[in-house]
Amino acid sequence: MTTGKYPMQWDLEVFYEGGSTSNAFANELSGIEKDVAELDRLLSETSADSGSKVVETTAIIQSVLIRLSQSYSFVECLQAQNMKDSAATGLSDRVKTVNAKLLGALTRYDNELRQIGDDEWAKLIGTEQLAEVAFNLNERRELAKEKLAPELEALVGDLAVDGYHGWGALYDLIVSRAKFTDIGENGEEKVLSAGQMFNRLQDGDRSVRVRAFAEWEREWGDAAELCADALNRLAGFRLKLYDKRGWESVLKEPLQINRMTEATFNAMWSAINEGKPKLVRYLERKAKLLGLEKLDWHDISAPLGSSARTVSFDEGAQFIVEQFRKFSPHMADFSEMAFRDGWIEAEDRAGKRPGGFCTSFPKSRQTRIFMTYSGTSDNVSTLAHELGHAYHQYVMDDLPALSQEYAMNVAETASTFAELIVSDSAMKTAADPEEKLGLLEDKIQNAVAFFMNIHARVLFETRFYEERKKGIVPVEKLNSLMAEAQREAYSGALGEVHPHFWASKLHFYITNVPFYNFPYTFGYLFSAGIYARAQQEGPAFAERYVQLLRDTGRMTVEELAQKHLGVNLEEADFWRDAVELTTKDIDLFLELTE
Repeated sequence: MTTGKYPMQWDLEVFYEGGSTSNAFANELSGIEKDVAELDRLLSETSADSGSKVVETTAIIQSVLIRLSQSYSFVECLQAQNMKDSAATGLSDRVKTVNAKLLGALTRYDNELRQIGDDEWAKLIGTEQLAEVAFNLNERRELAKEKLAPELEALVGDLAVDGYHGWGALYDLIVSRAKFTDIGENGEEKVLSAGQMFNRLQDGDRSVRVRAFAEWEREWGDAAELCADALNRLAGFRLKLYDKRGWESVLKEPLQINRMTEATFNAMWSAINEGKPKLVRYLERKAKLLGLEKLDWHDISAPLGSSARTVSFDEGAQFIVEQFRKFSPHMADFSEMAFRDGWIEAEDRAGKRPGGFCTSFPKSRQTRIFMTYSGTSDNVSTLAHELGHAYHQYVMDDLPALSQEYAMNVAETASTFAELIVSDSAMKTAADPEEKLGLLEDKIQNAVAFFMNIHARVLFETRFYEERKKGIVPVEKLNSLMAEAQREAYSGALGEVHPHFWASKLHFYITNVPFYNFPYTFGYLFSAGIYARAQQEGPAFAERYVQLLRDTGRMTVEELAQKHLGVNLEEADFWRDAVELTTKDIDLFLELTE
């Protein structure tokens, strides 16, 4: 489908012609399987020259990682564009099986690294072949010391394919079968997918939102027992594995994955809680503007003023490119290429999964963006957000595979930075007061999402895991935990909450990244600090920003912030300043709506 200048469906054929029945993709998987088997063979052999062995196996691993990442992305895109593509589901199982075999080999590889003496290791990672990935290899070596014996970790990975990851796949099936009934203006009933129905929750007409939310809660309530079973089994697997490794905190793994300390995590949330009273004032004012005593869950993102207008895909694309160009011509040219060359799946149609994402095809040095575009201002923000992800990968495409493995929190930094460029520029240039108010409110909505919505997820998951240690957590308890977390995170500013949010949110069921929530908040605030620096330094900062992005896969976040911004993330000062930057908009909002 094309609406004028830009296509609204992505091009996957350029990677592997034939979709889920592609012979080229089958050959790709066969090649990866062959290389993983060769890697496994090399790691099973004893060698007098451990250094040469590490160099050889590292080269194979990096080649496999590039192709396997591309394979994961291809299958993810196939499943997202058509949730009933059973052939794609079969391919997903095969990719996960290959990945499990690779993880088993990597466990033995990490053990090889661990067994090399410190002096020999220091010399080895300084060699020409390994110097570029020294940070990543050191990271793997240290983490290996905290895990089970290699053969046990390999067994865990094998069993996880049909166990742990299987529960995540079950949730995807539940979502694909979810059906929502929408009543149009003429009274006709229409069956919508989860992605389409989600957009109804942000409609400018409150009566539409009320009906949509009731239907949303009904459908997820009907699916709640199945969702609860999947969630409980996922958590049970993690808790048992953590126990066997001797890990006491459920935050240990997500913090390791995000290369951040618990001190940074705590400093961030402390600063956010200090800034919440101002957000409450915004929510109270918005309720008043909507003629309500308190906002209900479906009112939080309700548009105000001109923000309710429909924006065509072409118009949204052009707007984004124009704003990016003010910061960086390089970033703008990249985004225009992504729109022009079919890197974005945006068509509003049935059968697609809900939500949005950006995924990389590193072998082809491309990315793909998925969303359902219906013309809301939130859709434009999502588009800018995902283009930020895509640009991040674009500037790292020439780095070694291991150095491209940046964590989710810094990935969210790039995406949120892109959103800030678009929203701030739009608001500053808006001539019409009503339009300015709508754009300003869109910006504040981000702060509400990252400071309150995400906080509710963190509170819920943390408390859910404590309950899960005692046994299976039933639907009723999950609902009460979620309602309690939402009321606390929103500081009591909400009327009706969303008790089945735990069932409707995919993020709770993602098996590759536990606690798929707080990295969004980190990225939002970290990007605010970066944006402030960009405003201070002007056009010269664009190149420094690229260098920061290129370092995201080879530093901890604390090291990254110190090198490129000169700040200490383990202290609350940086986070307080970032929170203040994001909530200054509320003062203007309160002034404009007095």
